[in-house]
Amino acid sequence: MTIVFVVLIVMAFIAAGVALYFVTIYNGLVTVKNNVEKAWSNIDVLLKQRHDELPNLVSVCERYMKHEAETLTNVIKARNMMAGASNMNERGKAEGFLTETLRSLFAVTENYPELKADRRFGQLQSRITDMENEIADRRELFNDSVNIYNIRIEKLPDVMVASLLSYKAKDLWQINPEERAPVKVAFSS
Repeated sequence: MTIVFVVLIVMAFIAAGVALYFVTIYNGLVTVKNNVEKAWSNIDVLLKQRHDELPNLVSVCERYMKHEAETLTNVIKARNMMAGASNMNERGKAEGFLTETLRSLFAVTENYPELKADRRFGQLQSRITDMENEIADRRELFNDSVNIYNIRIEKLPDVMVASLLSYKAKDLWQINPEERAPVKVAFSS
């Protein structure tokens, strides 16, 4: 009877150890999954702030840039794409297009000294540029979080728990291929 009792106690300790190990892995996976979602949410906060500033920027630019309707239309189109994006991939693509469009707008403003001298435009440009820098920092944090998550769900023994929970790999933030094109620099003589 004592041997049966000892075997039962040992089996209970082993079962408790396995259960504790499973709970530890589960909690770790939940943490990294939620960190990915939090990192995306932090990007989304800045995208919303930038989204809210764009009508002010377009309004200031319209007064000066009568011949640049296409550029301003692209900014509005990009803003609407952001509003209509329903998932992370669509929002990422729309955000890339918006970033590219803003670069184009700020480049075109070089041809309008009155606009560049406008105090309101300067404030908006500075605010949006600061937001762009913060978005870039948060993209990096997002990619770090996604990388940690993807590694965790592929490593043993986490892969067994992740497959039970149907956790799938997440996509890293990718830049628009046009942004990889070489920059053309021309010096006027």
